[in-house]
Amino acid sequence: MKTTNSEKLFRRAKTVLVGGVNSPVRSFGAVGGSPLFISRAEGPYIYDSDGNKFIDYVASWGPLILGHSHPSVIKAVEGRLALGTSFGAPCELETELALLVAKSFPSIEKVRLTNSGTEATMSAIRLARAVTAREYIIKFEGCYHGHSDFLLVKSGSGATTFGNPSSAGVPKSFVNKTLLARYNDMDSVEKLFTRYPRKIAGVIIEPVAGNMGVVTPEPDFLGKLRLACAKHGAILIFDEVITGFRLGRGGAQERFGTAADITCLGKIIGGGLPVGAYGASADMMRMVSPEGPMYQAGTLSGNPLAMAAGIATIKKLDARNYKHIENLTEFLVSGIRGIISELGIEATVNSEGSMFTVFFTAKRVTDYAGALGCDTARYARFFRSLLQNGVMFPPSQFESVFVSAVHTKKEIGRTLRAIRAALLEVCSGE
Repeated sequence: MKTTNSEKLFRRAKTVLVGGVNSPVRSFGAVGGSPLFISRAEGPYIYDSDGNKFIDYVASWGPLILGHSHPSVIKAVEGRLALGTSFGAPCELETELALLVAKSFPSIEKVRLTNSGTEATMSAIRLARAVTAREYIIKFEGCYHGHSDFLLVKSGSGATTFGNPSSAGVPKSFVNKTLLARYNDMDSVEKLFTRYPRKIAGVIIEPVAGNMGVVTPEPDFLGKLRLACAKHGAILIFDEVITGFRLGRGGAQERFGTAADITCLGKIIGGGLPVGAYGASADMMRMVSPEGPMYQAGTLSGNPLAMAAGIATIKKLDARNYKHIENLTEFLVSGIRGIISELGIEATVNSEGSMFTVFFTAKRVTDYAGALGCDTARYARFFRSLLQNGVMFPPSQFESVFVSAVHTKKEIGRTLRAIRAALLEVCSGE
């Protein structure tokens, strides 16, 4: 069989890049084969180095809600490029983006911009500890909040994909103040508050989990979590790096009617460029340097290119766009469920807004244990078949599919035909 350009590029990359990639899940290690090397992208499509065209549902892992190379975003970045890529000094665009964020999230009065979601969540936890003068943090099994040492415990995403629920190189002393609760299980949270009275600084959660696959909160779960934090004097942190501006202008907080004390953002607010942010009330944010004693900094934080791309993206996201994206997602998800039912396959689909995951299990997935019970070998066959039919889903069972504003019923129709063929292939291979 002829070697593809992607395979040649992957071999070359492995001589100088660890595993040939710069983020583990990109290696296709969980689904087999060599990863595609992408040469360009436009609208709902990506093109690999061999010229193959794919309907893309990865969307750079979420930020490209307007699709690839959106003219408004490209124009905004090009307009800034000749004026300088980074200043290491304030620029007006930082304020403009922060104002858009604060206007969209009523729980946010002041913002600190960072370079990544990892930086945002790491800083949010530092802030919670500084405000409360406590040390313990509760996180939920399967929720991924970046790769900082004290949060890399039973995380989802690549850590789950590769069978490493925690990481080598993380000393036990770094995680002994990180407490684990079960997603959608308030009893597990209350037991921790009882066991560590007045010692828990905060609770961090993906309000809709996207890194063990899409797992949605049970009715009242987030509201009960809000009440528990208030009762015990703990800070509630919503990691909305994925859900912020994805589930609506106000993210999961608007969708579920539950406000966080600290909100972490990323992805969409950079329009495809590296970015992160955390925000809270003005009073709480006074703790952050230079106003307060909690130090956090970043040379490229608020760089004008990411700010321009983020502003252009957010300004395009109106009610009409959100309705269009959610209607398309509902049409696609409904179609997948119909095919699963018709073929009698043990699979289920979790969805929220424009996010969804096909889990290969007959059981409803409500937490990390449920996600781990899925048939990942089936997902790998499903993924490879989709790829052969020109559709790019995430190369891991434990990630979200993202629908973007540029997908149309034409692409959705082609996708459903590819999914039917893939599921038939999965069945016939057993």
